[in-house]
Amino acid sequence: MQRRKFLRNTAASAVALPGLINGFNMKAYGEGSMLHNLYTSVVQTDHILVIIQMAGGNDGLNTVIPLDQYSNYFNARSNIAIAENKVLALTGTSATGLNPALGGLRDLYNDGKVCIVQSAGYPSPNFSHFRATDIWLSASNQDEYISNGWAGRYLNLEYPGYPNGYPSGSMPDPLAVQFGSSTSLAILGPNSQMGVTISNPDNFLNFVNDVEDAVPNTPAGERLAYVRQISKQSEIFSNVIKTSYNIPGNANKATYPNNTLANQLKIVARLINGGLKTKIYAVNYSGFDTHANQVNASDTSTGTHANQLAILGDSVKAFHTDLKLMNKDNKVIGMTFSEFGRRIKSNASMGTDHGAAAPMFLFGTPVTGGIVGANPIIPSAASVNDNIPFQTDFRSIYSSLLKRWLCQDEPSLLSEMFRTFPQIDVCSNVECLPQGGRTAPEVLVKNYPNPVINSTTVEFKTDGGHTLMQLVDKDGHIISTIMEKTFDRPTTGTQRVDMGRLKLGVYYIRFQNGNKSQMKAVLKVD
Repeated sequence: MQRRKFLRNTAASAVALPGLINGFNMKAYGEGSMLHNLYTSVVQTDHILVIIQMAGGNDGLNTVIPLDQYSNYFNARSNIAIAENKVLALTGTSATGLNPALGGLRDLYNDGKVCIVQSAGYPSPNFSHFRATDIWLSASNQDEYISNGWAGRYLNLEYPGYPNGYPSGSMPDPLAVQFGSSTSLAILGPNSQMGVTISNPDNFLNFVNDVEDAVPNTPAGERLAYVRQISKQSEIFSNVIKTSYNIPGNANKATYPNNTLANQLKIVARLINGGLKTKIYAVNYSGFDTHANQVNASDTSTGTHANQLAILGDSVKAFHTDLKLMNKDNKVIGMTFSEFGRRIKSNASMGTDHGAAAPMFLFGTPVTGGIVGANPIIPSAASVNDNIPFQTDFRSIYSSLLKRWLCQDEPSLLSEMFRTFPQIDVCSNVECLPQGGRTAPEVLVKNYPNPVINSTTVEFKTDGGHTLMQLVDKDGHIISTIMEKTFDRPTTGTQRVDMGRLKLGVYYIRFQNGNKSQMKAVLKVD
């Protein structure tokens, strides 16, 4: 209910984007802020995250198979169990294997390019598709109703004030690109949708290739042509997307399978290769709600679920190969998730019912390959109510990607994730260097402690001359002037800031010295 209310309220403040360009739907909503005039993110990396949603609730036990407990696994689901001799072996382990349809992911895993996260979930799981999806997209607790997404909160901190002031010189491109018929909760920020939505990959290709369906030679046709023309003229991001996609020499270099997921990933790879600075790509494909006829009775390694997994594995492998041939594979990490898993015991309809935890896959050249966690424990006599309990909170994966890949500091993590989660080695060798490998900007201001309960001490460095330090809120409104002095020589010093009476939330210390300026996020907690 809160999510629908949020979308309804933000729709009234849509910026000038076309509702429809020949079936290509791009949306961006939001309220303005003046903070973007003050804040420049210190962390301008070229790291990109691609999120793949496996909608419907994937059967984890028939995806990542516990070979060390095969007899219990088979007894629990003898009518759908994968034959042991058909399970794909993984390098370095004899305890775990993959569904035979996942040859593409197996190849990447054996090459050190895939991390399998066992039994990802959360306490007290919800088995409703809609509610469980919202929990995963918002990174909330089961009993919390949050109307913005974890990726949207990250983008909101990195690019305050969006969409006002954007495109800008430092960020001329969409912050996020999502495929689907509606806006994903994942990329909704506290006040704004933080990206654009491509409703149909096929119509997108018509758009970038200047292909339009002919309009009828009637007054209605003339009005349609006029609407298309006005839509294109009002589009903020269409030209940069089109330019990136069609930049001379830009083309997919790998052969992709013909399916809806691959069609989305082909576009993502080409946009990345075209130089688009977009940080988050979200793609989606459904079909994992396998209550019945999950497998073929004559060969359980085939059937509906195997077809879905083959689409995933083959498409991801083609995407990675494409990025590698483009020399862009070091810039991208991909992640899969499904809103829940399935029960341990199969049902009489050769399917599985809604369950709890399920595996996640992280993939890409920067990923730390291997397996996080142990195989789920399968009871010797599983009942229809037995579930796989979660080992790894899915929000630990989000938090680890935000910190280790998207280079967020601790106050930012707390603001984005609401609480602290254990860090997992998802990409241990990655350095959070600015875009293009340049030297990191000079740190002019820092503070401790952070988060803050009552007060914090700010360390600053000035080259001399007029020096200004202010405390501002998330909308850029000045709360107080901490310091305003003229120094006759370069100086380092400290300044105490009292925040005891402020409301909980994110604030910023704004520091300016001549032409140099910097913002520092500060989290107020109790």
